[in-house]
Amino acid sequence: MTPPDTPGTDRWNTPERAALRATVRGFAAREILPHVERWEDEGEIPRDLHGAAARLGLLGLGSPPSVGGEGTMLDQLIVSEEAVLAGVPTGVLASLFTHTIALPALIADGREHLVRDYVRPALAGALVCALAITEPDAGSDVAHLRTRAFRDGDAWVLNGTKTFITSGHRADVVTVAARTSDTGHEGISLFVVERGTPGFTATRRLDKMGWRSSDTAELSLVDVRVPADRLVGEPDRGFHQIMDQFAGERIGLSVQACAMARRCVDLSVEWVRTREAFGGPLARRQVLRHRLAEMHRRTEVATTYVRHVAERLQDGEPLIAEVAMAKNTATETLDHVVDNAVQLHGGSGFMRGTEVERHYRDARVFSIGGGTYEIMNEVIAKFLPLR
Repeated sequence: MTPPDTPGTDRWNTPERAALRATVRGFAAREILPHVERWEDEGEIPRDLHGAAARLGLLGLGSPPSVGGEGTMLDQLIVSEEAVLAGVPTGVLASLFTHTIALPALIADGREHLVRDYVRPALAGALVCALAITEPDAGSDVAHLRTRAFRDGDAWVLNGTKTFITSGHRADVVTVAARTSDTGHEGISLFVVERGTPGFTATRRLDKMGWRSSDTAELSLVDVRVPADRLVGEPDRGFHQIMDQFAGERIGLSVQACAMARRCVDLSVEWVRTREAFGGPLARRQVLRHRLAEMHRRTEVATTYVRHVAERLQDGEPLIAEVAMAKNTATETLDHVVDNAVQLHGGSGFMRGTEVERHYRDARVFSIGGGTYEIMNEVIAKFLPLR
C-alpha cells in the first residue's frame, strides 16, 4: 500500500508508485494490448478484465479501506496515466473504471447493505457498475432531468430515459439520478437499480466516433420498482452528491488527456526519427522539429498544472475553478497534439490501426465528457469579479 502523501515531495514518482507503474505496464502488456483491435471492433471489453485488474488491486485504489479499497486518489490517477503511456486506449479505461463514478455516492452513504451488495463486489471485479445521469434533453444541466421517481409503499417507482451511459449495456448495477420533487436542482435523488429489474432495459447500444472499446448505451426505465433502501443518501440530495464527485471525474479526465498527449509526442518523435524522405530522416527537417517542440512544450506545461491541481485536491482543498481550468488546459493541449501527430504521420496517421489515428478519434470526447469546454469556461467565469 502506498504510504500517505507528503507535501513537498514528487508524489507522482515515489518508489512505491514506481512499483505501481510497473504493475500497470505489465498488466497492460499481458491483458490489454494484444486484444485492442478486437475490442475496438466488438465495441466492449470482456468482463473478466475487471477480475484481472481486481486481483492486482487496481480497482480499489482511491476507495477507503472500510469498503475494500486502499491507496489514494493519486494512486488511481497514476494507474490511468501509466496505462495510457503504455498505449492502452482511453475507451478501455472508461469501461474498466466506470465504478469510480458509479460508486462514490454509495461509499459516502456507507450503509452496510449497499457496501456489501454493490461496492465490495465491484471493487473485487465481480460486478460491472455504471452511472446514469445524462438524458436526451439534459446532460451537464442536471437540474433539468426528466426521469422521475415517486414513493409507492416500500418502493420507489422510476420512469424515464438515460443516454450516453458508459458501460450501460454490460452493467450489473446502475446508479440512476431521478427527480423526486419539483424544486429544480434540489429535487434530484440517486437510486441503485439492478440489471434484470422489470421495466429496466438497455434499449440501444450507441455507435461512437471514439472510445470504440467502451460500450455506451441508452437505458429505459418504465415503472421500475426499486426497494426503498436503495435510495442512496437522503431524498432530494442527489444534485449535491453528483457535484461532489465532479471534481474527481474532471481531474481524472485531465490526467488522461495529458498522458495521451505525451504518448502522441513520443510516438511522433519515434516516427520522425525513423521515417526517411528526400534523402534522410524527417527529424532533420527544422519545421518538423519545431512542431514537435511545440507539442512537447504544451504537454509539459499542461501536465505540470494538472498534477498541481490534483495534488491540492488530494490534500482536501475544495477546488472548483481550478479543476475547470485544468480540464480545459489539458483538453486544449490534447486537441493540438493529436492533430499534429496525425499530420506528422502523414498517410499512415489517417489509417485505422495506427495508434495516433485512434488517439485522434478518442481525444474528441475529452472536451465534451464531464462538462464541455464551454461549461468549464462558465464555471471559471463565476469566480471572476465581473460584477
